[in-house]
Amino acid sequence: MAGRLDYIAPWWTYWLHNFPHLDLSLRAVDGTFNPREERYQQSLLFFALVAAACLALNLVVLVVYLCCMCCCQEEEQTQTKRPSTCCVTWTAVVAGLICCSAIGIGFYGNSESNDGIYQLTYALDNANHTLSSIDSLVSGTTVKMKVALEQHISRLNEIFAIRGDYVQSLRFLQQMDNNILTQLAGLPAWGDSGIDLGDVAQKTSYVEYYRWLAYLLLFIVDLLICLIACLALGKRSRCLLITMLCFGLFALILSWASLAADTSVAVGTSDFCVAPDKFIMNQTRDRLSTDVVHYYLYCSQSLINPFHQSLTVFQRSLTTMQIQIQGLLQFAVPIFPSAQKDLLGIQQILNSSESTLHQLTALLDCRGLHKDYLDALVGICYDGVEGLMYLGLFSILAAVAFSAMVCAIPQAWKHCAARDREYTDIDEEDPFNPQARRIAAHNPDRGPMRSFCSYSSSLGSQTSLHPPAQTISNAPVSEYMNQAALFGGNPRYENVPLIGRGSPPPTYTPSMRANYLSVADEQMRHYGTDVTT
Repeated sequence: MAGRLDYIAPWWTYWLHNFPHLDLSLRAVDGTFNPREERYQQSLLFFALVAAACLALNLVVLVVYLCCMCCCQEEEQTQTKRPSTCCVTWTAVVAGLICCSAIGIGFYGNSESNDGIYQLTYALDNANHTLSSIDSLVSGTTVKMKVALEQHISRLNEIFAIRGDYVQSLRFLQQMDNNILTQLAGLPAWGDSGIDLGDVAQKTSYVEYYRWLAYLLLFIVDLLICLIACLALGKRSRCLLITMLCFGLFALILSWASLAADTSVAVGTSDFCVAPDKFIMNQTRDRLSTDVVHYYLYCSQSLINPFHQSLTVFQRSLTTMQIQIQGLLQFAVPIFPSAQKDLLGIQQILNSSESTLHQLTALLDCRGLHKDYLDALVGICYDGVEGLMYLGLFSILAAVAFSAMVCAIPQAWKHCAARDREYTDIDEEDPFNPQARRIAAHNPDRGPMRSFCSYSSSLGSQTSLHPPAQTISNAPVSEYMNQAALFGGNPRYENVPLIGRGSPPPTYTPSMRANYLSVADEQMRHYGTDVTT
């Protein structure tokens, strides 16, 4: 194989072929492609089991990591400090980029594999058409020479019964006919060889269609999971995070399963591509001659066509028969006019047989079938195996991406919990929130106190940033105007208590007036004024 110039196995097939082949009992197996041998089948199954073991190890690591993250969280840190989203964001970005890159590589690999399988099936269909045409021509010519020609010769024997020389010519024609039938019988009957290339091509196309469609659906599922992950992190939704976790684990299992199938098929195909001639000769040893198979597999100019002698005898016999028929038409028809019809029928059979001879010579030449053979090898060994390698790379990258997404879920979950806790605190401090009203309904003494404390805290913060606010009193309007005059009549401070307060003022009651006036006295004394009312 290495010395052939028309086909050289690519380097990646040798690389995959050199993988250690082990059966289920971990014993070494010969890497020669032999799909019917049980130990060789176990060696291909071993590669799938290795991928399954990697899947189990990956799942165990993820489960241990998730358990550690859930059990080892510091309660104090989660209550006092909001978790940083930087790690979660970068993990999601990197995982998304890896997943998108994996999908792009997978699309390319799926297309390459599909192109290679299409080239294989196209070559098989062409070869099957050639072999079917040879069988059809051989069988049709045999029927004509054995049935139709014999009928014409039998009638001519009755017509030429009184002429011994003409009867002798008919016997010579019959002898040439037997030679042609013998040569046709020596040609291989491809239909009886047990190899139906058309059926193989049809089944291969059927399997390839669903393989291509399954990978296309897998790419779409992976892309949707990435979109769900982005949406979950953007909306900080726990429900979407759980959905992403479930679908991420499902996609992780599919990625390792596809890697197992791709690795087994790629290694088995590489074993075939390294030495395809040997496998084909072993499969056709009991059905076809070794010289015939060798002639079509290598198609060298130094090789002699094994059908050359048969075709030569066929042609010479036809030429001799045509000369005899021409003589009988020239000399016997004037004497026996009734023989003209049978002689013309024999001549027509010989002309069609000569046309069949030229077609058989072209179809039996090695160049046509050898080209189909090379096209099939190039399709499956170059594009097909290369596409499988890219699909294997896609599976590995997808597994890494989804593993990273699953590992980022605990941090994202803590971030969602911190956000919910912040919203809960705000709701409890707001007396107009339904949750605060429910708390006040269950604890009536706590509601007014919380409202007053909220108002006092907001009032204290305003005194440090703004001029003092006016107090609420039942004094006459003139006294209210006197208090306003103390601030220089600046309208900017008239509505200060109504601006920027954390919550509306509590309901005023007479029992609370003394508290309000004491607060106002302290504020006015701070600014050097006295309270008159």
